[in-house]
Amino acid sequence: MTVLSSAVLLARPVWRFVTRPVGTVRGVATSRPHLVLTYDDGPDPTATPGVLAALADFGATATFFVLVPRARANRGLLEEILAAGHEVALHGIDHTRLTGYSFPEVGRRTRDGRRELEDLIGRRVRWFRAPYGALLPQHWTAVRAAGLMPVGWGPTPGDWRSLPESQLAAEAVGGCSAGGILLAHDGFAGPSDGVDDGPPPDIDRGKLATLMLSGLRDRGLVGRSLGASVAEGGRIRSWAWFHR
Repeated sequence: MTVLSSAVLLARPVWRFVTRPVGTVRGVATSRPHLVLTYDDGPDPTATPGVLAALADFGATATFFVLVPRARANRGLLEEILAAGHEVALHGIDHTRLTGYSFPEVGRRTRDGRRELEDLIGRRVRWFRAPYGALLPQHWTAVRAAGLMPVGWGPTPGDWRSLPESQLAAEAVGGCSAGGILLAHDGFAGPSDGVDDGPPPDIDRGKLATLMLSGLRDRGLVGRSLGASVAEGGRIRSWAWFHR
């Protein structure tokens, strides 16, 4: 190990401790074999049902970070997500980067999104994931002032790519450990969400979910929503997450 890599390892816990006051949720300290499952960009009438079926088959729960217009247009799916014991959180009123907006505008968008989503689901919304994870300190402050806690992620299948589901699942599961947060998608943001990230990938998201959950089970891990993992004794781990 080089001197530089040793210094990085020593500095990491210090950095995490010092930046806790401006922390984004990065994981859960837990004695249970929980891997926090999160899904972004839905609900989607094509992909979400397959994801829900896979979660049910493995007795797993997940946190769905939804886009408000999609939630509004797919209220039946939103009800299915909640009825199955999953958690609904806010991803945004669209999928544009918050770092392109002023502090007041980020606050307005976040408050409006939270208010409408809570009206749709009839319960409190706790968590927020910024589109693309794009947050700078002023945007983090606006989100917190709106009453929400930003959430980041760790492992991901990179399921915005058109690759075999088995390859995507292996990439995700290989980086998973208890207390981590896995990012996957049950939708793909596009022009109707305010962005153009190209054509959606040609993958079966239900099949991908099944392969990931099977891989997690082989590693002794169980998928849980963020709220459920905390309710079952987990403690939020947070430190700074800032980028454009």
